Amino acid sequence: MFQNLSDRIDGALHKLKGKGRINEINIAESMKEIRRALLDADVNFKIAKSFTQNVRDKAIGQEVLKSLQPGQLMVKLVRDELAELMGSEAADINLTGSPTVILMSGLQGSGKTTFSGKLANHLKTKKSKHPLLVACDVYRPAAIDQLHVVGEQIGVPVYSNREQDDPVSIALAGIAEAKSQGKNVVIIDTAGRLAVDEEMMKEIAAIHSAIKPSETLFVVDSMTGQDAVNTAKAFNDRLNFDGVILTKLDGDTRGGAALSIRSVVNKPIKFIGTGEKMEAIDVFHPDRMADRILGMGDVVSLVERAQEQFDLEQARKIQKKIAKDTFGFDDFLGQIQQIKKMGNMKDLMGMIPGMSKMTQQVDIDDDAFKYVEAIIHSMTPAERSQPKLLNSSRKNRIAKGSGRSIQEVNQLIKQFEQMSKMMKMMQGGKGKNLMRMMQQFNPR
Repeated sequence: MFQNLSDRIDGALHKLKGKGRINEINIAESMKEIRRALLDADVNFKIAKSFTQNVRDKAIGQEVLKSLQPGQLMVKLVRDELAELMGSEAADINLTGSPTVILMSGLQGSGKTTFSGKLANHLKTKKSKHPLLVACDVYRPAAIDQLHVVGEQIGVPVYSNREQDDPVSIALAGIAEAKSQGKNVVIIDTAGRLAVDEEMMKEIAAIHSAIKPSETLFVVDSMTGQDAVNTAKAFNDRLNFDGVILTKLDGDTRGGAALSIRSVVNKPIKFIGTGEKMEAIDVFHPDRMADRILGMGDVVSLVERAQEQFDLEQARKIQKKIAKDTFGFDDFLGQIQQIKKMGNMKDLMGMIPGMSKMTQQVDIDDDAFKYVEAIIHSMTPAERSQPKLLNSSRKNRIAKGSGRSIQEVNQLIKQFEQMSKMMKMMQGGKGKNLMRMMQQFNPR
């Protein structure tokens, strides 16, 4: 996420941190490098110029030149300015209305239909809402099919009418259907185009006027950079939308859209998409994103994700099994499933301070656990519950059944034994204190 931008900014600030003395000249040189980095990331020229000028003015105004640790103070100034540029603080979604009506807008290919499903799943699981998805793309039959597939995947009903070609009528009928079914949130997926055109704008404006949504969101592909910002401005001029959703932030994103869009349209980024799974949706926190851009990680988001997957009752059962030395591969598999639900591994590693650079050197497969799972699934129930049964003949059978080498099977068993010993050691004071902390902070 924003890897090239992070490296360039880090390089510019590293030069300042390495100097015994900092003066206006080398501050100006570093700001010039940061401005180039922002421009290469497809940030608007005026925004890049204003950003570096603000940092320079604050640096001189806060007497960075006289500070004992000027390099660190410069990092803080850049971090704060990045957060300010992206909106300072998280913006919540408006869920007023009975039902709440959310209108999704954006170009074709921006990930609008998929994100409609992600948002429905987020509101269902995190906000205890009962959503209904409405398919208003009358031009692409595949879009209707896609929304039905997404709805089935997350257990959310979808309203569509293939006989009707008026999206306004479909939207109004969908809201009526939600009321009759007792649904308290309606998410309306509208048609997109390959480019902004007058016909498209008239249609989305007509839907907006007819349904009077509680929340209008503009979905934008973050990989399109400055083009995304220009498109957002065109939509905002007609719809005056409430917030932006950035999709595909897990890809090769330069960062221009995330850094520019708030300043250009003066609307907050509310959510980001960080993967293909329906759970891959995060509330956008400008301060946390600034930390990640500067390689500081995002421990708060990592802890929040862990807490969402943390099962207190399951943790108690595992604690008892460890104490009785009955912790087996089925329990190990359960822990893996919880980690997988937290998101892709590279994204999780990037949230740990100092790890973002290390992940560049390592190819972390999103299915990093699939070989481990294959080996465990090739074991019998008795072998999974009693690892001590695993002799050489059983290991050979497991290797053949999983399609892995005997060395990989032995390596997994060794790692499992080491982990079991470590967990048993933690059953003492530190382990109990950790359990108390998890109970205290667990949101359930």
